[in-house]
Amino acid sequence: MIRRLGLYIWQLSTWPHFRWSNKALLPVVADARFRHGRFLGTIAAAGLETQQTAQLEAATDDAVATSAIEGESLIPASVRSSIARRLGLPGGVTLQDSQVEGVAEMVLDATREWRMPLTEQRLFGWHHALFPTPQKRRDPIEVGRWRTDAQGPMQVVSAAYRGSKPPRIHFEAPPAVRVPGEMAGFLDWFNTKSAETDGLVRAGIAHLWFVTIHPLDDGNGRIGRAIADKAIAQAEGSGRRFYSLSSAILRRRRSYYEALERVQKGDLDITEWLIWFLECHMEAIGQAERTARKVIAVSRFWADLDAAPTPINERQRKVLAKLVEGWEGPMTTRKWVTICGCSPDTAQRDMADLVARGLLVPTAAGGRSTGYTFEMPGAG
Repeated sequence: MIRRLGLYIWQLSTWPHFRWSNKALLPVVADARFRHGRFLGTIAAAGLETQQTAQLEAATDDAVATSAIEGESLIPASVRSSIARRLGLPGGVTLQDSQVEGVAEMVLDATREWRMPLTEQRLFGWHHALFPTPQKRRDPIEVGRWRTDAQGPMQVVSAAYRGSKPPRIHFEAPPAVRVPGEMAGFLDWFNTKSAETDGLVRAGIAHLWFVTIHPLDDGNGRIGRAIADKAIAQAEGSGRRFYSLSSAILRRRRSYYEALERVQKGDLDITEWLIWFLECHMEAIGQAERTARKVIAVSRFWADLDAAPTPINERQRKVLAKLVEGWEGPMTTRKWVTICGCSPDTAQRDMADLVARGLLVPTAAGGRSTGYTFEMPGAG
């Protein structure tokens, strides 16, 4: 097909009939499926506590990353607390940050309620969750309804180009008058699963289709990524997510917008976009595998330590907990004293015991100025 110059894909007469090369996608889909299955097998073999920790980490990363892609910063500790409370895990507290609460609600609802159909009401509920309070902005958006283009045509601009630099317009979305009909078609397609389309490919199509329509005044990227997460949860047949697609997209943010821009100016052959999406999914799996190995290693570390013939004391446990979380720099007597509120002599004895257990390794310096490094046994 010869594309007419200057048109976006939604302006083509064959829109939205996407097409792709099965020959080009087959090896990428096979690789993605293999890595996906291997990772889920690893998680399934882990204990319940490890699975809960991995789920908490993935959901936290997803909420923080999907906001960061749009140039919004959330405090990870606050997000983690909100997610933990919603999952019924330790560490959850009641927060007053409506922005954190809204993103957490959307991220978890997209996956945990994967059996529920995607509807206007569902999307508008996510939109209200993202924008729950009166907006302090010159051009307040319409929340919980399709956009009206009252401020002009919807132009998609990446967060990477906001601020002091001139905005870069990646593409223009269909006019508002077309949005209700476009969304009706999209929702009908999404809620009618086809056995002929691989689940991961379907997730890539769903995200692209939604962000092309860009049906809301704001929040389209975050909701579009939640839709992809929902599609993947449907493909997995599980409401538990142990990896973050948004985190992988954040690491590739520039190429993400470039890929979206190229496909918008194409001819409805979305092979390149789907390959990009699948590779991003594999990157998310790879990062999750590394995280899972660490979570499993930490769990085994504490279990082995608790089973030791001679238990460690509370001071040692307190410091080891910090070291396990990724303490920066060597541990010294002075730092130990500050953390535990004990005498230097007590700190020296505590550290000498951990050296004997093989948990601390002294640096070259000697005496009280010696630093000690820690490496998680079995992590790698």
